[in-house]
Amino acid sequence: MSSSKKTTLAIIIVSFYMFSCVSSTEFEVGGVDGWMVPQSKSQGDVFNHWASHNRFKVGDTVRFNYTKDSVLVVSEEEYKKCKATKPQLYSNNEDTVFKLDRPGLFYFISGISGHCEKGQKMIIKVMETESSLDSPPPSSPSSSSSSSPSLPASTHKKSSALKTAVQFSSSCFVVFAVLVVSVFGLA
Repeated sequence: MSSSKKTTLAIIIVSFYMFSCVSSTEFEVGGVDGWMVPQSKSQGDVFNHWASHNRFKVGDTVRFNYTKDSVLVVSEEEYKKCKATKPQLYSNNEDTVFKLDRPGLFYFISGISGHCEKGQKMIIKVMETESSLDSPPPSSPSSSSSSSPSLPASTHKKSSALKTAVQFSSSCFVVFAVLVVSVFGLA
């Protein structure tokens, strides 16, 4: 194989590997409408419905856009009670980004009194990945969710996945280095 064909092949292989190796997606919670109090009983479970239609993996982030509100990451018990005494995260900066750093369930509620009870709460399930299969199971047991109402039309107009970021990781760099050495015979 000629040197230029080897180089082209190496570039293609490395490019595909790096993209599949480390990519993360940022999701905008609730789509266009953002993190807001559902306006009617029929929208009561809108955020869990939204979450169930997305596939989350370790490394992804969720962005909460809201006005005069807050978002809390809580335990399963606090989620069920719509009351948090020791949230894992409290943010009221109107633009909160939370990184999903492990597989398992994450529980989110509004910190404004009465909002959670009206449906401003959400459970996100982060999928296991090949690299996380060796790690210990998440501390939260899984729970089932009931059927959910349909999302407001505005949520369907805009993709909930805002952007995908591709980053170098140490394992991708090692693979890249090995390919360069083997293709160009630098060792």
